[in-house]
Amino acid sequence: MTGAAGFTTIDFDRPGKQTGFVNIPHSPHDDAWGVTRIPLCVISNGKGPTVIIEGGNHGDEYEGPITICELIRDLDPKEIQGRLILLPTINVHAVMAGRRTSPVDGLNFNRTFPGDPKGTITQQISAYMTREIFPRGDAFLDLHSGGSSLDILPSAIVEPTDNPDLLRRNIAAALAFDAPLAVVISNHGDTRTATAAACHAGLVTVGTEMGGGGTVSLEGLAICRRGVRNVLAHLGVLPQAKKPEPRPDRRILDLAGNKAHVYATMDGVFEPSHPNGQKVKAGEEAGRIHCLWDPTRPPDLLHYQADGILYGRRQPGRVKPGNCCLVVASLYEGDLS
Repeated sequence: MTGAAGFTTIDFDRPGKQTGFVNIPHSPHDDAWGVTRIPLCVISNGKGPTVIIEGGNHGDEYEGPITICELIRDLDPKEIQGRLILLPTINVHAVMAGRRTSPVDGLNFNRTFPGDPKGTITQQISAYMTREIFPRGDAFLDLHSGGSSLDILPSAIVEPTDNPDLLRRNIAAALAFDAPLAVVISNHGDTRTATAAACHAGLVTVGTEMGGGGTVSLEGLAICRRGVRNVLAHLGVLPQAKKPEPRPDRRILDLAGNKAHVYATMDGVFEPSHPNGQKVKAGEEAGRIHCLWDPTRPPDLLHYQADGILYGRRQPGRVKPGNCCLVVASLYEGDLS
Protein backbone atom coordinates (compact mmCIF):
# COMPACT_ATOMS: atom_id res chain seq x y z
CA MET A 1 0.00 0.00 0.00
CA THR A 2 1.41 3.38 -1.03
CA GLY A 3 0.53 7.03 -1.13
CA ALA A 4 0.21 7.57 2.63
CA ALA A 5 2.39 9.92 4.58
CA GLY A 6 4.59 8.29 7.18
CA PHE A 7 6.57 5.13 7.74
CA THR A 8 6.72 2.57 10.52
CA THR A 9 9.29 0.61 12.50
CA ILE A 10 6.87 -2.36 12.59
CA ASP A 11 6.55 -5.34 10.24
CA PHE A 12 2.77 -5.84 10.19
CA ASP A 13 3.10 -9.42 8.92
CA ARG A 14 5.61 -10.77 11.45
CA PRO A 15 4.31 -13.13 14.18
CA GLY A 16 4.77 -12.23 17.83
CA LYS A 17 4.62 -8.89 19.63
CA GLN A 18 6.26 -5.76 18.25
CA THR A 19 6.15 -2.28 19.73
CA GLY A 20 7.32 0.79 17.87
CA PHE A 21 6.01 3.84 16.09
CA VAL A 22 4.33 5.25 13.04
CA ASN A 23 6.53 8.17 12.05
CA ILE A 24 4.96 11.12 10.26
CA PRO A 25 7.52 13.53 8.78
CA HIS A 26 7.24 16.83 10.66
CA SER A 27 9.35 19.89 9.90
CA PRO A 28 8.51 22.74 12.32
CA HIS A 29 10.76 25.72 13.02
CA ASP A 30 12.96 23.93 15.54
CA ASP A 31 13.29 20.52 13.82
CA ALA A 32 14.01 20.50 10.10
CA TRP A 33 13.86 16.74 9.49
CA GLY A 34 11.94 15.49 12.50
CA VAL A 35 8.97 13.16 12.83
CA THR A 36 5.79 12.91 14.87
CA ARG A 37 5.98 9.51 16.60
CA ILE A 38 2.70 7.67 17.11
CA PRO A 39 2.96 4.61 19.40
CA LEU A 40 2.05 1.35 17.68
CA CYS A 41 1.97 -2.28 18.75
CA VAL A 42 1.18 -5.33 16.62
CA ILE A 43 0.46 -8.67 18.28
CA SER A 44 0.05 -11.60 15.90
CA ASN A 45 -0.40 -15.33 16.30
CA GLY A 46 -1.98 -18.04 14.17
CA LYS A 47 -5.01 -17.54 11.96
CA GLY A 48 -7.83 -15.18 12.76
CA PRO A 49 -9.18 -11.69 12.12
CA THR A 50 -7.20 -8.48 12.33
CA VAL A 51 -8.67 -6.09 14.88
CA ILE A 52 -7.55 -2.45 15.02
CA ILE A 53 -8.00 -0.73 18.38
CA GLU A 54 -7.58 3.04 18.54
CA GLY A 55 -7.44 5.35 21.54
CA GLY A 56 -6.60 9.01 21.95
CA ASN A 57 -8.67 10.09 18.96
CA HIS A 58 -9.37 13.09 21.17
CA GLY A 59 -6.56 13.94 23.54
CA ASP A 60 -8.68 14.58 26.66
CA GLU A 61 -10.33 11.13 26.70
CA TYR A 62 -8.30 8.70 28.79
CA GLU A 63 -10.09 5.40 29.45
CA GLY A 64 -9.35 4.02 25.97
CA PRO A 65 -5.62 4.83 25.94
CA ILE A 66 -5.19 3.32 29.42
CA THR A 67 -6.98 0.13 28.34
CA ILE A 68 -4.92 -0.22 25.14
CA CYS A 69 -1.60 0.43 26.93
CA GLU A 70 -2.50 -2.35 29.38
CA LEU A 71 -3.20 -4.75 26.49
CA ILE A 72 0.18 -3.89 24.97
CA ARG A 73 1.97 -4.68 28.22
CA ASP A 74 -0.08 -7.67 29.33
CA LEU A 75 -1.08 -9.71 26.29
CA ASP A 76 1.08 -12.68 25.31
CA PRO A 77 0.84 -13.51 21.58
CA LYS A 78 0.00 -17.11 22.51
CA GLU A 79 -3.27 -15.86 24.04
CA ILE A 80 -4.70 -14.67 20.72
CA GLN A 81 -5.69 -16.07 17.35
CA GLY A 82 -5.28 -13.45 14.66
CA ARG A 83 -3.71 -10.02 14.80
CA LEU A 84 -4.15 -6.90 16.91
CA ILE A 85 -3.05 -3.50 15.65
CA LEU A 86 -2.99 -1.31 18.76
CA LEU A 87 -2.79 2.49 18.59
CA PRO A 88 -3.23 3.87 22.12
CA THR A 89 -2.58 7.56 21.32
CA ILE A 90 -3.32 8.10 17.65
CA ASN A 91 -3.70 11.88 18.09
CA VAL A 92 -0.46 11.98 20.05
CA HIS A 93 0.09 15.76 20.17
CA ALA A 94 -3.45 16.25 21.53
CA VAL A 95 -3.02 13.47 24.11
CA MET A 96 0.22 14.96 25.41
CA ALA A 97 -1.48 18.37 25.67
CA GLY A 98 -4.71 16.96 27.20
CA ARG A 99 -6.75 18.70 24.50
CA ARG A 100 -9.59 17.59 22.25
CA THR A 101 -7.88 19.07 19.21
CA SER A 102 -4.27 19.01 18.10
CA PRO A 103 -2.15 21.90 19.41
CA VAL A 104 -0.04 21.61 16.24
CA ASP A 105 -2.68 22.48 13.64
CA GLY A 106 -5.88 23.05 15.68
CA LEU A 107 -7.76 20.25 13.91
CA ASN A 108 -10.18 17.71 15.38
CA PHE A 109 -8.70 14.38 14.21
CA ASN A 110 -12.18 12.87 14.16
CA ARG A 111 -13.31 15.30 11.47
CA THR A 112 -10.40 14.82 9.05
CA PHE A 113 -11.03 11.45 7.36
CA PRO A 114 -10.10 10.23 4.79
CA GLY A 115 -7.19 12.57 5.40
CA ASP A 116 -4.60 14.09 3.12
CA PRO A 117 -1.02 12.72 2.86
CA LYS A 118 0.12 16.21 1.85
CA GLY A 119 -1.93 18.07 4.46
CA THR A 120 -1.27 19.10 8.06
CA ILE A 121 -0.01 16.62 10.66
CA THR A 122 -3.54 15.63 11.72
CA GLN A 123 -4.64 15.13 8.10
CA GLN A 124 -1.54 13.03 7.43
CA ILE A 125 -2.30 10.78 10.40
CA SER A 126 -5.88 10.16 9.24
CA ALA A 127 -4.55 9.50 5.72
CA TYR A 128 -2.19 6.88 7.16
CA MET A 129 -5.11 5.25 8.97
CA THR A 130 -7.22 5.28 5.81
CA ARG A 131 -4.57 4.04 3.41
CA GLU A 132 -2.33 1.81 5.52
CA ILE A 133 -4.19 0.63 8.63
CA PHE A 134 -7.84 0.13 7.66
CA PRO A 135 -7.06 -2.02 4.58
CA ARG A 136 -5.29 -4.52 6.86
CA GLY A 137 -8.23 -4.89 9.25
CA ASP A 138 -11.44 -6.85 9.69
CA ALA A 139 -12.75 -4.91 12.68
CA PHE A 140 -12.16 -1.54 14.37
CA LEU A 141 -12.69 -0.35 17.94
CA ASP A 142 -12.53 3.41 18.51
CA LEU A 143 -12.47 4.12 22.26
CA HIS A 144 -13.87 7.52 23.28
CA SER A 145 -15.29 9.27 26.31
CA GLY A 146 -16.95 12.66 26.66
CA GLY A 147 -13.71 14.61 26.95
CA SER A 148 -13.41 17.87 28.84
CA SER A 149 -16.76 19.31 27.73
CA LEU A 150 -19.23 16.42 28.27
CA ASP A 151 -20.09 13.79 30.85
CA ILE A 152 -21.71 10.87 28.99
CA LEU A 153 -23.29 7.68 30.28
CA PRO A 154 -20.92 4.73 29.65
CA SER A 155 -22.00 3.08 26.42
CA ALA A 156 -21.00 1.13 23.34
CA ILE A 157 -21.60 3.04 20.12
CA VAL A 158 -23.08 1.62 16.92
CA GLU A 159 -21.88 3.31 13.74
CA PRO A 160 -24.79 3.38 11.26
CA THR A 161 -24.22 2.24 7.70
CA ASP A 162 -26.31 1.67 4.57
CA ASN A 163 -24.92 -1.88 4.36
CA PRO A 164 -27.53 -3.95 6.27
CA ASP A 165 -25.20 -6.91 6.87
CA LEU A 166 -22.46 -4.67 8.24
CA LEU A 167 -24.99 -2.82 10.42
CA ARG A 168 -26.15 -6.16 11.84
CA ARG A 169 -22.54 -7.11 12.64
CA ASN A 170 -21.84 -3.67 14.13
CA ILE A 171 -24.86 -4.03 16.43
CA ALA A 172 -23.84 -7.56 17.46
CA ALA A 173 -20.31 -6.40 18.30
CA ALA A 174 -21.59 -3.38 20.24
CA LEU A 175 -23.92 -5.61 22.26
CA ALA A 176 -21.03 -8.03 22.89
CA PHE A 177 -19.08 -5.12 24.44
CA ASP A 178 -21.75 -5.34 27.17
CA ALA A 179 -21.78 -1.72 28.29
CA PRO A 180 -24.84 -0.56 30.25
CA LEU A 181 -26.12 1.13 27.06
CA ALA A 182 -25.75 0.66 23.31
CA VAL A 183 -26.39 3.84 21.32
CA VAL A 184 -26.55 4.51 17.60
CA ILE A 185 -24.71 7.77 16.84
CA SER A 186 -24.49 9.16 13.32
CA ASN A 187 -22.72 12.46 14.14
CA HIS A 188 -25.34 14.26 12.03
CA GLY A 189 -24.35 12.06 9.08
CA ASP A 190 -20.76 13.34 9.10
CA THR A 191 -18.57 10.91 7.11
CA ARG A 192 -15.27 12.43 8.30
CA THR A 193 -15.10 10.39 11.53
CA ALA A 194 -12.83 7.41 12.12
CA THR A 195 -15.77 5.04 12.63
CA ALA A 196 -17.53 6.23 9.46
CA ALA A 197 -14.29 5.75 7.53
CA ALA A 198 -13.87 2.26 8.99
CA CYS A 199 -17.41 1.32 7.95
CA HIS A 200 -16.71 2.70 4.47
CA ALA A 201 -13.73 0.31 4.38
CA GLY A 202 -16.05 -2.59 5.32
CA LEU A 203 -14.78 -3.13 8.89
CA VAL A 204 -17.01 -4.27 11.74
CA THR A 205 -16.97 -1.12 13.84
CA VAL A 206 -17.60 -0.37 17.51
CA GLY A 207 -17.19 2.95 19.29
CA THR A 208 -17.49 3.84 22.95
CA GLU A 209 -18.31 6.71 25.26
CA MET A 210 -16.87 6.09 28.73
CA GLY A 211 -17.77 9.00 30.99
CA GLY A 212 -15.85 12.21 30.44
CA GLY A 213 -15.27 15.50 32.17
CA GLY A 214 -11.57 15.36 31.33
CA THR A 215 -10.95 12.85 34.15
CA VAL A 216 -10.52 9.08 34.39
CA SER A 217 -13.86 7.49 35.27
CA LEU A 218 -13.35 4.41 37.45
CA GLU A 219 -16.67 2.99 36.26
CA GLY A 220 -15.92 3.82 32.64
CA LEU A 221 -12.43 2.34 32.80
CA ALA A 222 -13.70 -0.92 34.30
CA ILE A 223 -16.39 -1.17 31.59
CA CYS A 224 -13.83 -0.38 28.88
CA ARG A 225 -11.30 -2.95 30.08
CA ARG A 226 -13.94 -5.67 30.21
CA GLY A 227 -15.73 -4.57 27.04
CA VAL A 228 -12.68 -4.62 24.78
CA ARG A 229 -11.92 -8.18 25.80
CA ASN A 230 -15.59 -9.10 25.32
CA VAL A 231 -15.48 -7.85 21.73
CA LEU A 232 -12.18 -9.60 21.04
CA ALA A 233 -13.76 -12.83 22.30
CA HIS A 234 -16.86 -12.16 20.18
CA LEU A 235 -14.63 -11.79 17.11
CA GLY A 236 -12.65 -14.95 17.92
CA VAL A 237 -9.33 -13.29 18.73
CA LEU A 238 -9.47 -14.13 22.44
CA PRO A 239 -11.05 -17.22 23.99
CA GLN A 240 -14.49 -16.65 25.48
CA ALA A 241 -13.84 -17.06 29.20
CA LYS A 242 -17.44 -16.49 30.23
CA LYS A 243 -20.19 -15.21 28.01
CA PRO A 244 -21.83 -12.12 29.54
CA GLU A 245 -25.30 -12.70 30.94
CA PRO A 246 -27.95 -11.02 28.76
CA ARG A 247 -29.10 -7.76 30.30
CA PRO A 248 -32.83 -8.05 31.02
CA ASP A 249 -33.38 -4.38 30.22
CA ARG A 250 -31.28 -4.39 27.04
CA ARG A 251 -32.33 -1.61 24.69
CA ILE A 252 -30.60 0.08 21.80
CA LEU A 253 -30.87 3.85 21.90
CA ASP A 254 -30.40 6.50 19.26
CA LEU A 255 -29.59 10.19 19.06
CA ALA A 256 -32.60 11.39 17.10
CA GLY A 257 -30.93 13.99 14.89
CA ASN A 258 -30.88 17.66 15.85
CA LYS A 259 -33.68 17.20 18.38
CA ALA A 260 -31.37 15.12 20.56
CA HIS A 261 -29.28 18.17 21.46
CA VAL A 262 -30.02 21.17 23.67
CA TYR A 263 -27.84 24.15 22.80
CA ALA A 264 -26.93 27.27 24.77
CA THR A 265 -28.87 30.37 23.71
CA MET A 266 -26.77 33.03 25.45
CA ASP A 267 -23.48 33.82 27.15
CA GLY A 268 -23.66 32.73 30.78
CA VAL A 269 -23.58 29.84 33.24
CA PHE A 270 -25.65 26.71 32.60
CA GLU A 271 -27.73 25.11 35.36
CA PRO A 272 -29.09 21.68 34.33
CA SER A 273 -32.48 20.51 35.54
CA HIS A 274 -31.71 16.78 35.71
CA PRO A 275 -28.88 14.29 36.29
CA ASN A 276 -27.67 11.94 33.59
CA GLY A 277 -29.91 8.89 33.21
CA GLN A 278 -33.12 10.80 34.03
CA LYS A 279 -36.14 10.12 31.82
CA VAL A 280 -37.17 13.35 30.10
CA LYS A 281 -39.87 14.55 27.71
CA ALA A 282 -39.96 16.97 24.80
CA GLY A 283 -41.09 20.41 25.98
CA GLU A 284 -39.95 19.82 29.57
CA GLU A 285 -37.59 22.38 31.08
CA ALA A 286 -34.01 21.18 30.55
CA GLY A 287 -32.09 23.89 32.35
CA ARG A 288 -31.39 27.58 32.69
CA ILE A 289 -28.60 29.92 31.65
CA HIS A 290 -27.76 32.65 34.13
CA CYS A 291 -26.12 35.96 33.24
CA LEU A 292 -24.27 36.45 36.51
CA TRP A 293 -22.77 39.79 35.47
CA ASP A 294 -26.24 41.27 34.88
CA PRO A 295 -28.41 40.36 37.88
CA THR A 296 -31.39 42.25 36.44
CA ARG A 297 -31.63 39.82 33.54
CA PRO A 298 -33.73 36.70 34.19
CA PRO A 299 -32.22 33.38 33.09
CA ASP A 300 -32.90 31.92 29.65
CA LEU A 301 -34.95 28.72 29.91
CA LEU A 302 -33.94 25.72 27.79
CA HIS A 303 -36.28 22.84 26.88
CA TYR A 304 -35.88 19.29 25.62
CA GLN A 305 -36.93 18.57 22.05
CA ALA A 306 -37.12 14.77 22.34
CA ASP A 307 -38.39 12.08 24.69
CA GLY A 308 -35.81 9.70 26.13
CA ILE A 309 -33.11 9.65 28.78
CA LEU A 310 -30.54 12.33 29.51
CA TYR A 311 -27.48 10.74 27.93
CA GLY A 312 -24.88 13.51 28.16
CA ARG A 313 -24.45 16.78 30.01
CA ARG A 314 -22.03 19.64 29.54
CA GLN A 315 -19.27 19.57 32.14
CA PRO A 316 -18.07 23.21 32.32
CA GLY A 317 -20.76 25.52 33.69
CA ARG A 318 -19.64 28.44 31.53
CA VAL A 319 -21.36 28.48 28.13
CA LYS A 320 -21.57 30.54 24.97
CA PRO A 321 -24.32 30.49 22.32
CA GLY A 322 -24.21 27.23 20.38
CA ASN A 323 -22.47 25.15 23.07
CA CYS A 324 -24.00 21.69 23.47
CA CYS A 325 -25.47 21.61 26.98
CA LEU A 326 -27.44 18.36 26.96
CA VAL A 327 -27.92 15.23 24.84
CA VAL A 328 -31.03 13.04 24.89
CA ALA A 329 -30.97 9.41 23.73
CA SER A 330 -34.25 7.93 22.50
CA LEU A 331 -35.32 4.38 21.70
CA TYR A 332 -33.79 3.21 18.40
CA GLU A 333 -36.50 2.64 15.80
CA GLY A 334 -34.32 1.12 13.06
CA ASP A 335 -34.31 -2.48 11.89
CA LEU A 336 -32.40 -4.80 14.24
CA SER A 337 -32.87 -7.96 12.20
